[in-house]
Amino acid sequence: MTQSVAPLSDLKRSGRGVSKKGSLTRQNNRIGLLATLPAFLVVACLLFLPICYAVGISFYKTDGVTFKFIWLKNYLSIFTSPIVHQVFVTNLKFLIAIPFVILLATLCSVLLYEKIFGWKFFRVVFFLPTVLSTSVIGLMFRSAFSFEGPVNAGLAKLHHAPINFFSSGNTAIFVVLLALIWSGFGYASIILLAGLMAIDPDIFSAAEVDGAGWWQKVRFITVPSIRGQLAFVAIINILYTFTSLFGFIFVMTAGGPLYSTTTLDYLIFQKAFSSNDMGQGSALAILVFGIISALTLTQSRYLTGKARD
Repeated sequence: MTQSVAPLSDLKRSGRGVSKKGSLTRQNNRIGLLATLPAFLVVACLLFLPICYAVGISFYKTDGVTFKFIWLKNYLSIFTSPIVHQVFVTNLKFLIAIPFVILLATLCSVLLYEKIFGWKFFRVVFFLPTVLSTSVIGLMFRSAFSFEGPVNAGLAKLHHAPINFFSSGNTAIFVVLLALIWSGFGYASIILLAGLMAIDPDIFSAAEVDGAGWWQKVRFITVPSIRGQLAFVAIINILYTFTSLFGFIFVMTAGGPLYSTTTLDYLIFQKAFSSNDMGQGSALAILVFGIISALTLTQSRYLTGKARD
């Protein structure tokens, strides 16, 4: 047998074609970079420059007008401040809401997946808190649990004395926790419902044939199948607890009584604008940014590992 060999002229033409194609690709890449350059500059001006400015003034004692370089004193005062320690513990207390958010979201997503009576209506109702801002939700709960609000009106009908929920740290935290749970379970329900929709229905049918009840299907099929979504919801809610409680605290308790409901993001606001100490407020913001970055990195590695498994 003889083996045919392509003519030299064909190889040269083929080489020119590949070279021309590569040149066209590089040209398209340059055009793409030039097209995205304005957007990158806008992001740099609105995001990176303020971050760099915050890092810079964290080494100063400043009210925004006068600047005095004090090295690491802002950071040292944060680490040694009993108020910051108390606020950090308060943030950890709000993590109590996460198991309740996950439990309630899992139950709601399972009921929606099974298409109970009125499931379309309930799907809208469950998702409603997601479209409301934290300030609006905070005002709703502030009104509901006020001294003359509907909650105390209900207690009066039960012959119970009215409770001033916002005069005590424990009861104030309880109300904020309720608002946090109510605002978070709707989004979590949608995420978990998406995970449930990816499960093969034949698995549930086979389990029913084998005599599995509702609880057995949830425990041994549903929960193991949506572990990735459950982990995602848990980590997102942890990040939410450290970064997005300002609206609740600002309209419900203003951090009181005696810093008992003050969170890290609200303390940053107090330091920078109420106390007019932007240097220490920036230093605290940088530390919170470090906590968030560590949690985000943990989330990314965990979800990447789950995807590989």
